[in-house]
Amino acid sequence: MSSSSSPPSRFAPKPPWLKVRAPGGETYVHLKETFRELDLHTVCEEARCPNVGECWTEGTATVMLLGDVCTRGCRFCAVTTGNPRGAVDGREPEHVARAIARLGLQYVVMTMVDRDDLLDGGASHVARTVTRLRELRPDILIETLLGDFGGHMDYVDVTADARPHVWAHNIEVVKRLQRSIRDVRCSYETSLGVLKRVKDRDSSHVTKSSIMVGIGETDDEVLETLADLRKAGVDIVTLGQYLRPSQKHAAVDRYVTPETFESYAVAARAMGFAYVASGPLVRSSYKAAEVFVRSILRPGDPAGADALIKERLAEAQRAARAMGGDANAGPRTTSELASMSTASLLPVSSLLRRPS
Repeated sequence: MSSSSSPPSRFAPKPPWLKVRAPGGETYVHLKETFRELDLHTVCEEARCPNVGECWTEGTATVMLLGDVCTRGCRFCAVTTGNPRGAVDGREPEHVARAIARLGLQYVVMTMVDRDDLLDGGASHVARTVTRLRELRPDILIETLLGDFGGHMDYVDVTADARPHVWAHNIEVVKRLQRSIRDVRCSYETSLGVLKRVKDRDSSHVTKSSIMVGIGETDDEVLETLADLRKAGVDIVTLGQYLRPSQKHAAVDRYVTPETFESYAVAARAMGFAYVASGPLVRSSYKAAEVFVRSILRPGDPAGADALIKERLAEAQRAARAMGGDANAGPRTTSELASMSTASLLPVSSLLRRPS
């Protein structure tokens, strides 16, 4: 397979397969209001994900940790680039864990901006958030979608040892496009290396990665990247269409057809991935709860998977009501959290990267 279509015109309409209905429904509206009340910022909304309605309805959401300023500048990403200068909210792990615990979610994705300004890249902060949420809501499934921590494997170990149910890192684009699309501090080899490290550290860890297409690659290069991810032990892979956030970002090279996405999926399954989500609107956390249940908990049993997804969502809603109804469950707002003793929290000063 190869790519031969010319790049779409800047003003050309998007193909029909990229059009979706506006999100809605009782569950969606309730979660949207609750996120605002709890001061939680979701990537689902900020990235204007086309699948937000589907994912929230099935009890899945993606929450951003460590602020909204990234120390890296990739040409596909709309997140603000800058220097946070070591700014860290030491109360965030407790606040986020308690806030999520109150929601009727069965699966949460915790992601983060790259924080090269921190001594450990934010690894301990993420680990504490995962650990605390598991204490509060043992029923909830947790995925961490993280950066490469500059290739420092000891920081990778800290996040993996917190035992998220899925450890994800996105390779983003094919090997040839790494230097032109991703920040210069990222690399194809480093991404494969951190994914392999998590699997080598404990083979029971479920690992996941994602590839964007339509940004200048060929189909053969996509297949090469899939093969490299599988060699690194990656279990779950997603493939989706790149959409340009603004005129400042890399241009869309082509709109990949649903048929081509299906051919990627067929090839990836033949390589041995436990689960493949491949389609124009697929994103890295696309229907993450369903992906986990179908690939890990109920492989090869569609009916059983459907039943388990409904069962888990009902259990998540019961657990969330229990958290919200217990007067002794602890702080409910940011201001209440601010009044808590933070003696047990890791001092923020220990996270800062000191000038050499």
